[in-house]
Amino acid sequence: MKYFSLKILILCILLPPVLYIFSIQLIESHLQNKYLHEIEDIYTGDTSPLFDGSICLKDAVTDNIDLYLQKSRLIPWGIKVNVTIVTKSGTLLYPAIIDKKHSPFPSDPVQIATDNYNLFNEGIVVSVDLKVGHNTLFSNLILAFYIFLSVFVLYIYYRAGAKMAEQDDMEKRGEIERLLGLEKDRADSLSGLRHEREILLSEFQVIEKNLAHAKQKADKNEEEMIRDIVDLEEKIEKNLALQDEQQKLINSLKEKTKDYEKEKIKNYEATQKRFRTLYKNTSVNKRAVSGFLDLTDELKIKGEEVIHQLNESPQLVPIKRKVFGKKNREKVLEVIFAYKGRLYFRKQKNSKTEVLTIGTKNTQTKDLEFLSSL
Repeated sequence: MKYFSLKILILCILLPPVLYIFSIQLIESHLQNKYLHEIEDIYTGDTSPLFDGSICLKDAVTDNIDLYLQKSRLIPWGIKVNVTIVTKSGTLLYPAIIDKKHSPFPSDPVQIATDNYNLFNEGIVVSVDLKVGHNTLFSNLILAFYIFLSVFVLYIYYRAGAKMAEQDDMEKRGEIERLLGLEKDRADSLSGLRHEREILLSEFQVIEKNLAHAKQKADKNEEEMIRDIVDLEEKIEKNLALQDEQQKLINSLKEKTKDYEKEKIKNYEATQKRFRTLYKNTSVNKRAVSGFLDLTDELKIKGEEVIHQLNESPQLVPIKRKVFGKKNREKVLEVIFAYKGRLYFRKQKNSKTEVLTIGTKNTQTKDLEFLSSL
């Protein structure tokens, strides 16, 4: 379509993956900071049991972080969070390398409290490495959103281009009709000029005869008769020149008519291809495509709505009547749209719908004759 921008198409194709990558990076950075601050606030929990020796610092950190990660709603969606907690001297507090083992002998609370206090004095460093996994529910939702946004923008530009093309087609039709009318007027004028030429030639012949007789009768009228002949010859030359000009104009109109027919064929092929692409469950007959192109823009929109409904939900299409339902004949159903529009279709054996013809109230007689020949 000449009204559809290739730049917009390329932009809509390239933007979803670019925005997807940028969004993933931005979300990873935001969530990493969020998880880091929240883990820094909760990883030790209540410090009272730590300093009275009730629990080891490593066990408390492991329990608090595991509980925090279990409560996180984003992790099941494809968010991967790796938490590392070490002291500044290099002691690893989380994740635990060796599973906790319960000793049969009670631990010394004083020793545990002393160890916890020493670890705190060393200084604790919390680091969070967060990644949004690709091909996960979370990342796929982001990508699907940008794809939908891109398709929506393409649809808006397509609709705008289609309206401009329809307006251009209407202008071309009006110009063709004007040129055809002008051609008819010129043809009528040319026919009149030819008739006038015959009359002038006849008059010229009569004048020549009269001139011959007049020369014999009187020399004094010779100059007057010669002037009449000259005037008539000039008229004939002017008429001949005007005929040539009219003929050239007619040839030009014929060329423009041929160009219009080529454009009409091109629009027919484009429309037929679009119907095949958009409506997989519905086939559109060649006569239906031709009838569709002859409709006004408003009727085209309403007619295509019926075709779309036949393709998606044929059972919801309001049927006015059965045109043919006699024995040994297929049922052809009639649908009315936009009051004046008429669409005839039938069901095929493969459960698909075939649109046979599209027209208006004015073409209904011809459409019925076509249906009776099927």
